[in-house]
Amino acid sequence: MVMGLCLLVYSLGQRALRQALERAKKTIDNQLGKPTSTPTLRWVFQCFMSIHLVTVAQIKQIANLTHERQWIMQFFGDPWFKDLMY
Repeated sequence: MVMGLCLLVYSLGQRALRQALERAKKTIDNQLGKPTSTPTLRWVFQCFMSIHLVTVAQIKQIANLTHERQWIMQFFGDPWFKDLMY
């Protein structure tokens, strides 16, 4: 039952990403560097693996947040994207 729930959440996230790309008529690069409007959520999560929140002396910074990763994050919606851009 837990596995079924996980697959449901994964497929809903992937569907939401693909719909956002379709609405914006935009693409993101796949593993081969070619533009695609139907990326897998696994690939997107792999792109985000190297992003880290670093706190030094009460100051928070986001490490390895490139323009390409910011471009991808905009398709997940504004609420959490704006929180990251402090």
